[in-house]
Amino acid sequence: MKLTDLTVHQSCTLIEALRVIDRGAEAICCLVDDESRLSATLTDGDVRRALINGALLVDPALAHAQSRPATVACGTPRALVLDLMQSTRLRAVPEIDADGRLTALHTLSDLVSARELPNVAVIMAGGRGTRLGALTRDVPKPLMKVAGRSIVEWIVLGLVGDGIRTIYISVNHGADQVIEALGDGSALGCNVTYLRESPDKPLGTSGSLTLIEKLPADPLIVINGDLMVEFDASLLLDRHKASGADVTIGVRTYVHTVPFGVVDIDPDGLVTSITEKPDLEANINTAVYCVNPTAIALLPTGEPSTMPELVQRCLDTGKVVSAWPMAADWIDVGTPSDLARAKGQA
Repeated sequence: MKLTDLTVHQSCTLIEALRVIDRGAEAICCLVDDESRLSATLTDGDVRRALINGALLVDPALAHAQSRPATVACGTPRALVLDLMQSTRLRAVPEIDADGRLTALHTLSDLVSARELPNVAVIMAGGRGTRLGALTRDVPKPLMKVAGRSIVEWIVLGLVGDGIRTIYISVNHGADQVIEALGDGSALGCNVTYLRESPDKPLGTSGSLTLIEKLPADPLIVINGDLMVEFDASLLLDRHKASGADVTIGVRTYVHTVPFGVVDIDPDGLVTSITEKPDLEANINTAVYCVNPTAIALLPTGEPSTMPELVQRCLDTGKVVSAWPMAADWIDVGTPSDLARAKGQA
C-alpha cells in the first residue's frame, strides 16, 4: 500500500481519519501538515477511546492523536526498527527525514516477513574473542551490547525480519550465558536450537555444522556471531540459487590507502613507475555464507574446521563457489576499537 493511502491532513475530522485507517490494514494513519511533516499518528484504538469519552466523529482528529509518536530516522536499519517495535509493543513506526517529513511507515507485517522461509540459519557464537582482551574474559563476545542489545540479538532480529524462523547457535565459551540470554528464541520471533561444543575441543567456524542432527534439505545461511551487518537473507539465497553454487560467500570491497609512494620495478631493477599513496582494492570475506547441505558432508565429523577450509575443500573437489557482493555497513567486532565503532563511539 502506498504511503499516501495511510496519511491524511492534520485538519481532518475523526471520521475522515477513520476512513483512512479502514482503508489500510495496519489500524493506523499518519497526520501531516501542508509540507508533509508528521504531526501525529492516530490508531483505531485512539478513535475508539475518543468516542467512548464523548467525542463526535466530526470533531478534529488531531486533538485525539498521538502528537509525539515514536519515530525513526531515514535509513535506520531494519533490525533497529524491529527492536523498537518489540521493546515498545508498537505495530507501526513512522520514518521521517531531517526536516520531519514523513518518508515511510514501517509496520510489523512488513518487517517480519509474512512468508516464512524454509531455510535455517546457523550463528557461530562459540569463539573466545581473545582480541577484545578483558572485555570478553567473563562475557562472550556475541553478548557484547550495542545500542541496548547484544550483537547476537541484532543478528537474530535481522534473520527473523527476513523470514527465517529456525536458527541454530553454536556455543562454547560462555555457552550458558548465551543460552540464558536468548532462551528458546520465542522472545525474538524464532525457534533457537543450540549446538554445544566441548570446551576442550572447539570446532571452529564450520566444524559445529556437523553437530546438526538432521540437516535440512534447503541451503543454510551461516554467519559469525560477532558481526554488526545489515543484509537481506532472501537476496543471498536468490544469488546462491541462481549461481548454482554449493557455497556462496558474502564479499565486500576493501580499500587500503598505502601511506607511501609505491615504486614499480622491472626484473632488471629499473623503475617503471611511481605512484604516490595509491589505493589498493580487494574483495574480503564478510563471514556471511550460504551453504548447501551436501557441502557439509565434506567436513570431518566432530573435528575442528573453518569456513575458509570448507570453501577450499569445495574448490578442490570441483564444487561451485560463488560470491555475493554486499554493500551494507559491516563491522567485524574483533577489537575494542571495532566495538567502539559499532557503538558509534569512534
